[in-house]
Amino acid sequence: MAEELRVVLRNLGKINPTKIDDYLDAGGYQALEKARGMSKAEVIEEVKKSGLRGRGGAGFNTGQKWFFAHSLQVEEKYVVCNADEGEPGTYKDRIIMENDPHSLLEGMAICAYAIGSRKGFIYCRGEYPHLVQTLKNTVAQAKEKGVLGDFDIEVRMGAGAYVCGEETALIESLEGNRGEPRYRPPYPPVSGLWKKPTIVNNVETFANIAPIMEKGSAWFAGIGAANFPGTKVLTLTGDVKNTTFIEVPTDTTVREVIFQFGQGITGDKKFKAVQIGGTSGGFLPETLLDTPIDFDSMRKAGATLGSGAVFVLAEDRDILDVVTRIAKFFEHESCGKCAPCREGTMRIRALLEKINSMQGSKEDVALLEKLGRVMAGACLCGLGQAAPTPVITTIHHFGIDYDAKIQ
Repeated sequence: MAEELRVVLRNLGKINPTKIDDYLDAGGYQALEKARGMSKAEVIEEVKKSGLRGRGGAGFNTGQKWFFAHSLQVEEKYVVCNADEGEPGTYKDRIIMENDPHSLLEGMAICAYAIGSRKGFIYCRGEYPHLVQTLKNTVAQAKEKGVLGDFDIEVRMGAGAYVCGEETALIESLEGNRGEPRYRPPYPPVSGLWKKPTIVNNVETFANIAPIMEKGSAWFAGIGAANFPGTKVLTLTGDVKNTTFIEVPTDTTVREVIFQFGQGITGDKKFKAVQIGGTSGGFLPETLLDTPIDFDSMRKAGATLGSGAVFVLAEDRDILDVVTRIAKFFEHESCGKCAPCREGTMRIRALLEKINSMQGSKEDVALLEKLGRVMAGACLCGLGQAAPTPVITTIHHFGIDYDAKIQ
């Protein structure tokens, strides 16, 4: 689409992703060479000045995270790519890895140089077995060409646990343990994989690094929203005419995403709601469609940017049915380590089923809100903290639907 701005997906459809020579002919690994001609501190400062923030879930400044690991004088350090794309309806990382896997490797290698690491891991979700082989072939090609230098990358596959998308649970899984989140602090840049400094970044985050090094931090900082610069890869699903993936500047509005790129609602029905950021994201009503898709604007609206999934609902959808199904998902995927999540996800599901079957009361809705506040503050990791978000946002914006079920 002409309106897109492709930075992460710059090579999509232009190169054969299975051939490293195509990537090299397109300028691949030149950014890595440029980085190696700079000091480690200069590379980190360039990434920091670009304003690049994590494209996974937390939205933390990438250069600042690298600085924490760089500043520690430790011999062993690790670079980990979080490719555990477990959000239903999300496939942006798969698109990147299938169509331009060397851009991921180049970003990881630049990070490794900057923090002083010689070992990296790509943790790929269990539902992507074909991608594991693609990534292994990509690593083998890079080693054969010698472009990675002394940086070694290993590809690991998870067992399909949604909670392993959380960085400390991912690290536990990499170590061969049960995938459960750790108490923090210490954070991974200080004590991560095998208690060594570890940088964990998302696939999309690493894919942004080479263009930043090539074109400069000022160029990247000038794209999109000032506080969350660059582009965002989004996946459009649900009741839109054009279910697709796009890459747009971060100052693009939700309305533009749905009605310009998604071409509106299927069957020319009226819009009802949109969930942004995957299953753990909040639902927004029509009054908030002019919200930009940058991280801070989404948070202010009560939603999350997260995985970049845009799930659209038409007027004839039962929103209670949708959130009840989501509640079952979170109950199933909770690792059970902390009581607020283990018990809270079960109680949310039970209360929603009660309300959805016309057996609920206003007291049950009030209890859902109270439970959501407790979980957001007391759960150990992002899974439990975000699990109530779809429920709380629908109560707030679509209370009439709850009232209809109660009455």
